[in-house]
Amino acid sequence: MMILKDILYKVTINAVVGSTNITIGGVEFDSRQIKENDVFVAITGVISDGHSYIEKAIKDGATAVVCETLPENLHDNITYIEVESSNKALAYMAANFYGHPSENLKLVGVTGTNGKTTVSSLLYQLFKKAGYKVGLLSTVKIMVDNTTYKATHTTPDSLTINRYLKLMNDEGVEFCFMEVSSHGIHQSRTEGLKFEGGIFTNLSHDHLDYHDTFAEYRDVKKLFFDQLPKEAFALTNIDDKNGLVMFQNTAAKKYTYALKNYADYRAQILENEFSGLLLKVNDSELWTRLIGSFNAYNILAIYGTAELLGLEKDEILRLISELENVAGRFQYFISEGQITAIVDYAHTPDALKNVLQTINDIRTKNEELITVVGCGGNRDKTKRPKMAHIASALSTKVIFTSDNPRNEVPETIIEDMEKGVEPLNFKKTLSITNRKQAIKTACQMAGPKDIILIAGKGHENYQEIKGERFDFDDYKIIQEYLKQLQK
Repeated sequence: MMILKDILYKVTINAVVGSTNITIGGVEFDSRQIKENDVFVAITGVISDGHSYIEKAIKDGATAVVCETLPENLHDNITYIEVESSNKALAYMAANFYGHPSENLKLVGVTGTNGKTTVSSLLYQLFKKAGYKVGLLSTVKIMVDNTTYKATHTTPDSLTINRYLKLMNDEGVEFCFMEVSSHGIHQSRTEGLKFEGGIFTNLSHDHLDYHDTFAEYRDVKKLFFDQLPKEAFALTNIDDKNGLVMFQNTAAKKYTYALKNYADYRAQILENEFSGLLLKVNDSELWTRLIGSFNAYNILAIYGTAELLGLEKDEILRLISELENVAGRFQYFISEGQITAIVDYAHTPDALKNVLQTINDIRTKNEELITVVGCGGNRDKTKRPKMAHIASALSTKVIFTSDNPRNEVPETIIEDMEKGVEPLNFKKTLSITNRKQAIKTACQMAGPKDIILIAGKGHENYQEIKGERFDFDDYKIIQEYLKQLQK
């Protein structure tokens, strides 16, 4: 229970109707969750407008309403707060309600198109191995030290973030690593949080269904660094042409990492095999089970962050060598029939290119590289032909299939993809709408020493079709089919 005026600390208020000196039981933005004496925050979402549910929230027990536009009919016993931004208001209210939990641990945000999950998850692993109590807010899962919770968004809503951070405080967590998506930044979900540092991985084509232009997408990422306090650190990949853009208006202490340019944290790839990478990081050699140049960048981000958070260099090198791959990120096994199967979350053109180039760098070119790939429905359509172009150019055989078609016709998505295939590569391609059948066909096409890449869904254990989620796990399915082939 808190007084409403205390919950509203730092919120930009345009008008107040009623008293703010009332006791509030909880803060909610979902009218279905409202309980007696809650404050309801009306948010204009992508699908629905919370302002339409104000009357329902009051009927269900809300005694205060925060909104961007006051309703025409005002109830005498209800307090109405008109604000500039309901998203920002919710972020500050959540932090106030839960007692500013981000201030009681060291919170590091990871943003960029690719690598967010890997970097944040591996930092969680590394600091756990170093003996600390650690938290993780990621696409794959939420961890409060040793307890696992299911993740629903890359960056959860402000209430969920602060609720989990409060749980972390209660458990004595010292460090928390958090994926920060462009949606999360744009919707002010990270406002009101105190960050110890921010990491920029890279920027490439993604989410242009949400952001109108690439420049807008980039500038939203940059906003995260603009908001870092001067006590924090900003660590950026300067091999990416947008890396230094992130520094332009930040007050944070600036650090860089790179493979190709001079940087504070620099690496050279000495060996790149399916068994792992041998790197020279600054002046030290380091072996890791992670594979490919894109993971060399991830390792640099982890190394730099760990050092900036106070770990000793020798300890960091030892701990990185013990790190294990993140689920659905270049997750691979070799079957009894000597077929290498790789499952990866690559769902952007750049990520798919990185994974395929990594495989081509390692393979001897005597093997077939069979790629199974699709694109999500109701998402950015412009990347579909690009994904198909990359897959058909860098594989020996390609099967186009469904990803999460959502409310689109799967065949239409595949047709959009096929437009990106160059005429000389058409003979390599095959289209099979049913994803399970596509994976089975890839297994039947493969022989000893061949490589199968299943791209796009990675850790996801479902397929979303017409508003329903059906059980579907790429890794389990390809394991089963390759096992059946040995019988």
